[in-house]
Amino acid sequence: MTAATGTSRRRGGTADRHARIDYPRRGRRGLRRWIPSWRLALGTTLTGAGALLGICAFVYTRVDVPGENALALQESNVFYWADGSHMVSVGTVNRRNVPLSEIPVSLRNAAIAAENADFYSDSGVSFRGLGRAVSSAARGGETQGGSTITQQYVKNTYLSQEQTLSRKVKEFCIALKLDNRTSKDEILQGYLNTSWFGRGAYGVQAASNAYYGVDVDELTPSQGAYLAALLKGGNSYDPTLSAANKRRAVERWSWILDRQVKLGMMDAAERARHTTFPKPLTRSLSTTLSGQTGYLVDLAQRYVKKRTRLTDADIDRGGYQIHTTFQKDAVRRLERSVREVLDRGLAPKARKEDRHAQVGAASVRPTDGAVVAVYGGPDATEHFANNADTLGVPAGSVFKPFVLAAALEHGARSEDGSTLSVSPESFYDASDRLSAGAPTIGGPSTAPPTPYGHTPTTLRMATILSSNATFRRLGADVGSRRVEDMAVGAGMLRSSMARHNEEFPLGTSSPSAIRVATSYATFASDGIRHDPYSVTEVFRDGRPLSGLERPRGTRAMGRTVARSMTSVLSGVGLAGATSTGEPAPALLTGLASASTQQNETQRVAWFAGYSSQLSTAVTLFRSKPGGPLLPLAGLGKEESTGGNLFVTRIWYDFMGAVPAKGPGDG
Repeated sequence: MTAATGTSRRRGGTADRHARIDYPRRGRRGLRRWIPSWRLALGTTLTGAGALLGICAFVYTRVDVPGENALALQESNVFYWADGSHMVSVGTVNRRNVPLSEIPVSLRNAAIAAENADFYSDSGVSFRGLGRAVSSAARGGETQGGSTITQQYVKNTYLSQEQTLSRKVKEFCIALKLDNRTSKDEILQGYLNTSWFGRGAYGVQAASNAYYGVDVDELTPSQGAYLAALLKGGNSYDPTLSAANKRRAVERWSWILDRQVKLGMMDAAERARHTTFPKPLTRSLSTTLSGQTGYLVDLAQRYVKKRTRLTDADIDRGGYQIHTTFQKDAVRRLERSVREVLDRGLAPKARKEDRHAQVGAASVRPTDGAVVAVYGGPDATEHFANNADTLGVPAGSVFKPFVLAAALEHGARSEDGSTLSVSPESFYDASDRLSAGAPTIGGPSTAPPTPYGHTPTTLRMATILSSNATFRRLGADVGSRRVEDMAVGAGMLRSSMARHNEEFPLGTSSPSAIRVATSYATFASDGIRHDPYSVTEVFRDGRPLSGLERPRGTRAMGRTVARSMTSVLSGVGLAGATSTGEPAPALLTGLASASTQQNETQRVAWFAGYSSQLSTAVTLFRSKPGGPLLPLAGLGKEESTGGNLFVTRIWYDFMGAVPAKGPGDG
């Protein structure tokens, strides 16, 4: 070998070594052969970082901040009880966005301490987090956490939740741009309104309701620290789900409080006051429409659509806060009264006559028409028709008082065609003439002896005994048009009125329980009708909707007529209490029963009446879904009332339990 050749080989070898990566390393044996040199490691790192920065720079120039995704924009509609407490959140996404000003500073600090301590000073991104994502992707795993609050907000609001490297790079670039264009407070507000907290709650307002039953601005610093702990994973830190969850929740809650002290967000003295874990509600506040809730929501939504320009599509978009007139305790007591009476008196599994029994009930405040409570059926998710608002059930004898009221208001036609003034003491004598004076025996209005010891013929006693013959004749003498106008003027809907024939005064019309209660409330309010309403206010984005002003009262009958009706109906209430064995509740006046006469064809039972504070109507009927009304004969273990006993007991049980409420109590 010549010197030139050796030199050439050495040069060639040197050139070869510089021309390619020396890996696996030549001249090394064993494990050392596979350990890269520092030059190779540094070069690879710099090359990778440069490539990553190049990719990010390319994506940054190509990707702009997109529009918010539909999920981030969607909110629930929140319904509130009359006392302002949360009733239910309805919507695909349980969220109600709130401004940062309504979120306590302590909760904001807790979230920052838990998720991104240098949030107010960073550039909106975490290079360390992006590096972990790249490393994980290189190993074939999912991308890792470590994102800033800005990045998490971008993921919640602008991107999907998929865990891929490309999504992570987009998140990184969008977060950089967003941080340059948007204030930190706006980003924090968006983050706290879009984050998931478990229990189906998106955003701090929904989470506050779900875990503590209060609005977010009522949270204590201790409760806020717990909600901040949920940002790490709602299902893993809900202490009601498992003992392990409780241990994790308590540890992270305590750590977040300590970290706030370390970061100067909370002083040690305040930290010392938060030593007991703020245990959340065992069960989340309702986001379902089961029980009576669905009926209440349906009534409120239909009322809002009727009084405003909102459409179904508008309401479905969500974001409305709807304050109702429904009193939580009254609704629950009415439901309890219905269930206890039916459970005690019916045996549908053993007796076919007790099957398919349905109850509807409504309670209205006479002073202004507020719907205080309804019973629409056993469960709104199973029995969709609202029995309190159905128009397919004949009113029967609860309609008769409006025949008498029309007679008291307008008089009745005598045999010679003149108009005869009528009072509760007027009567049809043995010659079938409408007269005034002491009751006489005989005539078409004859009824069986009563506990009062005589056979009634006065209109007062005919009302107490629900005499069909007397009211059929009285309706003809007053005129069906005037009777209908009186019933409609008092609060029933004209669309529910039946055809005018000789049976019309006996209650062939079919008003709903809500409208029957409203009409009887007109007697209680000295003849002033207040249309029923179920919503007091609706807000969206902090602004109230117009069109929901409280309905104004209108005079439906003279004050003397209304008070005369109250006098007459008080006797009906006393008779109803006596016949069922129920004691008459104190301070109740003006109680009107349904039919106190049972027959084989009876298909509906009603009891309606009022006090000065509440007017309540209860109806019972039997029907299969989509089918006609079934006979009530034989209904109940006692087999003696055809349904009248049940509606009377429900009414007395409820009215005796509900405390009086004033006009401002909702």
